[in-house]
Amino acid sequence: MSITSVTVVYNGEQVMRRHLDALLAQSHRIDEIIVVNNASTDGTSSVLASLYPEVTVLNLPTNEGVGGGYVAGLRYAIAQGHDWIWQFDQDSFPATDALANLLAGLDRQSARNGCVAIVAPKCINLATGREYPGLRWQNCWKKVDFNSPNGVEFVDAVISSGSLLRCKAIKEIGLPRADYFIDYIDMEYCLRLRRSGYKIAVVRQSILEHAVGEPRILNIAGYKQQWADHVPWREYYKTRNEIFTVWRFQPEWTAKYSALRRLTRHALGILFFGREKIACLRMMCLGARDGLAGRLGIRSFEHSPSAGDANA
Repeated sequence: MSITSVTVVYNGEQVMRRHLDALLAQSHRIDEIIVVNNASTDGTSSVLASLYPEVTVLNLPTNEGVGGGYVAGLRYAIAQGHDWIWQFDQDSFPATDALANLLAGLDRQSARNGCVAIVAPKCINLATGREYPGLRWQNCWKKVDFNSPNGVEFVDAVISSGSLLRCKAIKEIGLPRADYFIDYIDMEYCLRLRRSGYKIAVVRQSILEHAVGEPRILNIAGYKQQWADHVPWREYYKTRNEIFTVWRFQPEWTAKYSALRRLTRHALGILFFGREKIACLRMMCLGARDGLAGRLGIRSFEHSPSAGDANA
């Protein structure tokens, strides 16, 4: 098997070195490390050129977001003839044995027959201790607890970062959606894979440190809750892409009701805890309208993405 990695970077000068050093230190060697530079304006390009000459760099002329970055990287990796692609955001740090454990989990399931399209690690936010082991769809997303005795759990969706993706599956179902720009790209792609009969596995022994936002810890009536603020334009994409995906893949009214209930709870959270309440709520309304109408693509808002925001 030929394995490559694809990392989408936007103004990642501060975190990129730690990420690339973690890839280079893998106990199972990566055949090619690919970095998609999403039109960074900081020192990302110079760091890549001076410190990592062995890394393949794809420089995009404009910031295409996570969606466009992954599409460019995956398309290039497939053209090079690789069998598996390990996807990453710039702020993800796999343990030294993360790739080796993913492949070991693949072997334990006899999954080389092609039914498994994604093998993913267990993602952990070390700052909060929160884990992201994977999700199952039951007319809404539900987190999965590890119950499998062999440490491999089958799920319906995982986040993109850290996922080892089979190129054969990409060729069959197509590339991720670049017109989502950011957010829900991984959920939509996983649903597409599952609809085509592919499986998605999470390997408990494989560990990825990944922030998945920067949540604040709130004390509400004696209970600790996490809340992560997003800039208003980010709320637009989160809302639009979720509604479009659920309405497209899950026509049942129960699925739509669950999505609307979750978004309503999130809107209430913005109202009580958000920093830019009115702007964020307006963007959610605009995103809901565009999602229902199927209007996708990159929108031009007054506030353009700041460093790192379009690659979260």
